[in-house]
Amino acid sequence: MAEARTIARPYAEAVFRLAKATDALPAWSDMLQLAATIAADDNIRALIGNPKVPAGRLGELLLSIGGDRFNEAGRNFIVLLAENGRIEILPEVRELFEQLKTQHEGVLGAKIASAFAMSDEQLKDLVASLEIKFKRKIEATVSIDPELIGGVKVEIGDEVLDASVRGKLEAMAVALKS
Repeated sequence: MAEARTIARPYAEAVFRLAKATDALPAWSDMLQLAATIAADDNIRALIGNPKVPAGRLGELLLSIGGDRFNEAGRNFIVLLAENGRIEILPEVRELFEQLKTQHEGVLGAKIASAFAMSDEQLKDLVASLEIKFKRKIEATVSIDPELIGGVKVEIGDEVLDASVRGKLEAMAVALKS
């Protein structure tokens, strides 16, 4: 995973610069979402790395599935990735592009995992406190993770705030072993 992100970063940064220069951030966001969804499909994933499927053919297949939802620059990008054997990193490119886009727009993306469903009021309070801490607007996506036992775990960029029962138990176990 880390290797794919490392490979994807220069592509995402290049696409972001192009999208920003042409004032096409939303269009690129849509195209990358579509391309990542296509590349993540089980049937397409089976073709990636298959020596019987040439890289150029794989790129053509993605473009034919996407149809006219790719503009010329988007088509060129898919062809470039295919020629370089990098179609499998499309989900990472999309994720990194979205991070750059939200940073540019002054918004931080937060992934909030909660042991139980949060009420709208609880989520609003948590987001408000995160906005105060980071001094930026927070765009949160929430998921339920019963393995946390209780509490929440928040990921914002490279920073992880673990206020879960599981995290505290793991910290106690490490402290006891030391």
